[in-house]
Amino acid sequence: MLWRLLDSGSCEAAYNMALDEAIAAAVRKGESTPTLRLYGWNLVSISLGSFQKISDIDSDFCFAHQIPVVRRPTGGRAILHGDELTYSFSAKNEGVFAKNLFETYHAISLAFSEALEKSGLPVTMKLEKESGAVLTKSPVCFESTSYGEVSCRGKKLIGSAQKRWEDAFLQQGSIPYSINYELQRSVFKQKNKSDSHMIAIKEILDDWDYDRFKQNVKAAFEKTLGCTLKTETPSRYEEELAVDLVSKKYGNQAWTFGEKLSKTMSLARK
Repeated sequence: MLWRLLDSGSCEAAYNMALDEAIAAAVRKGESTPTLRLYGWNLVSISLGSFQKISDIDSDFCFAHQIPVVRRPTGGRAILHGDELTYSFSAKNEGVFAKNLFETYHAISLAFSEALEKSGLPVTMKLEKESGAVLTKSPVCFESTSYGEVSCRGKKLIGSAQKRWEDAFLQQGSIPYSINYELQRSVFKQKNKSDSHMIAIKEILDDWDYDRFKQNVKAAFEKTLGCTLKTETPSRYEEELAVDLVSKKYGNQAWTFGEKLSKTMSLARK
């Protein structure tokens, strides 16, 4: 199986979300093969889950400190993006991904577990399913660990979320290299310095090779999922659709904050 690997480097927040959706659209149409995209953020940014309340973050603080806020196409909870490797994976619901959401999470988590272990991190993967009643009420993605997610030293190392259609899915995830805990408390209105349920790679390993880790991710996907990843760039269709999605959706305050709040914020800041 010949799949694609896209390494986009660091991009702006709205474009990151738009390109992920554009790639998923191309995969759904059969114009692109299953695609693993690796990327970063040109500025510290916040991504909200597609249905998450904007009140979960301090939007005034984000505006004052010029922290871009975007709403992901996938669900889940908010993430403060910065020094990290972010990924998206788009594929049709067939072959190894023909089963349900949990099994899809499991397959992708196995690949990342393999890459992290090969990079020197002793990781574990959660294999128990939890109900909403026992999940933390925190708005922060990394403060809750569910089925298929990867941890190290008992703390969450990868935060992931999915968007599923009848024929395909998009999974997005974040692997932090370091975490600005003070900034995170401000963004998410956390008053107490409570023990965090998340951990970053540089808290475990002092010497971290970014490029080697990307190579290990590629090798692990190929080994675990039985594919060959060919490094490419986005198609013309994906690039054009991404630009359109930035304009109409991800770069639009009404999409991110809701039309009513967006108008209120615009008036207050004039």
